[in-house]
Amino acid sequence: MQWIARLPFFVVLMGLGALAMIVPAAHGVVMEDFTTMRIFFYGFILFSILTLLMALATSGYAPQSVARSQLLSLLAAFTLLPLMFAVPFYEAVGNTTYINAWFEMVSSFTTTGASVYDTAGRLTPSLHLWRALVGWLGGLLVWVTAVSIFAPMNLGGFEVRATATAGRGAGQSFKQITRIADPSERLIRYTMSLAPIYVGLTFLLWLGLVIAGEFPYIALCHAMSTLSTSGISPINGLYYAASGFWGEVLVIGFFIFALSRLTFSRGLIGESEKALWKDPEFLTAMFLIGSVTGLLFLRHFLGAAESSDAASLRDMASALWGALFTVTSFLTTTGFESRYWEGATLWSGLETPGLFLIGLSLIGGGVATTAGGVKLLRIYALYRHGEREQERLVHPSSVGGGGREARRIRKQGAYISWIFFMMFALSIAAVMVMLSLTGVQFETSMVMTVAALSTTGPLATIAAETPIAFSGIPDAAKMILAFAMVLGRLETLAIIALFNPEIWQR
Repeated sequence: MQWIARLPFFVVLMGLGALAMIVPAAHGVVMEDFTTMRIFFYGFILFSILTLLMALATSGYAPQSVARSQLLSLLAAFTLLPLMFAVPFYEAVGNTTYINAWFEMVSSFTTTGASVYDTAGRLTPSLHLWRALVGWLGGLLVWVTAVSIFAPMNLGGFEVRATATAGRGAGQSFKQITRIADPSERLIRYTMSLAPIYVGLTFLLWLGLVIAGEFPYIALCHAMSTLSTSGISPINGLYYAASGFWGEVLVIGFFIFALSRLTFSRGLIGESEKALWKDPEFLTAMFLIGSVTGLLFLRHFLGAAESSDAASLRDMASALWGALFTVTSFLTTTGFESRYWEGATLWSGLETPGLFLIGLSLIGGGVATTAGGVKLLRIYALYRHGEREQERLVHPSSVGGGGREARRIRKQGAYISWIFFMMFALSIAAVMVMLSLTGVQFETSMVMTVAALSTTGPLATIAAETPIAFSGIPDAAKMILAFAMVLGRLETLAIIALFNPEIWQR
């Protein structure tokens, strides 16, 4: 492990990406798709040699600023690594452009799941497996870097509950961590701790889906997409899944890992004493899921009551489950649609407004999880701040309780959360303007922008009034959306931290 610690982070990621190309090559052998097998195996050889050359050239390199180096490595990982992933994918598809292949890999690696290949049978099973695998690797990267890079720098949502070092600049708080542990050692240690959990959970979900009746290949893609919240599916979602209702029950059970980091990283970042049912993110998620599901079900129930046809108990249960599963899926920014989601429309005769799903995707999941969006902890901080302001209107001289941490969330946490929310809104406006300049219509650009920044690719197909195809937009719009996905994955504060003078000082 010592020789790995001496390599730059980006070179290590490049080597892992090259090694991952063996998986679709082996799958191509099993499926007797020897063309895909040969292309990905040649890609493995080519990029392994390139990684070796870069490792020899950069081994032992010591950056002047560790914080700057790791943030730049993450930015390069989500922008440059897809260029490598797209080479064998482009060659294997054949009748496509390299921009489309790069867009597909950026969408997969940022766990967005938006696809330009929406025609059934356009991609072979091995290529669908490669998409799901790239998204799965992107989710693992998010797990590891959240606790090893973003947590010490008070970024990625950790700034809401930051300790006394918060606000002193990313560079200064990060230097206090580096006196205790080298960042490369932290990356290795957290990878060794989280990777087995990530792999084990994926295996358990895959095994459960296979037992429920799903085909092993499709079950593997859905298991990887669920853990990474990418929503990538070789059969366009769970609607046509052979596992049926019990498969959705298994999937919704694993959505919990995108709602709270305490489900998998307990003890890694100093929160081992907090129970899950006391975690503000988890409680906020349960409230949102329950309230939105109840509103949607009540809406359909009232619509069905006005019709002459009496609804059976089975129809009502199906509508309730379809709303519960889809709401949870979009809150975690996965984007899987329940097979019973359209049943509620047929039952009541009312269309489900996509604005509900857009709002849930904007909120997103938990901090340090694979989910995107604004994050539940920031929403909780804004809620507590609003609650406290209402108390002060009634009792101006009152003193807020809850302890030091609760007061910090209501004050500094709410302040930084509001700043992030405004920056997120400005990012939506800026991306929409740029998309409009390329000729994309206003309604289409709004849905696509939210889907990219919240890393919820299926939003464009399900939440829009008519399904939106990413393949129908200009190449310039695809490039804008690709960089919006990277911005949504890394978050605006992490990008702005690169311009912090403290991490550029020698």
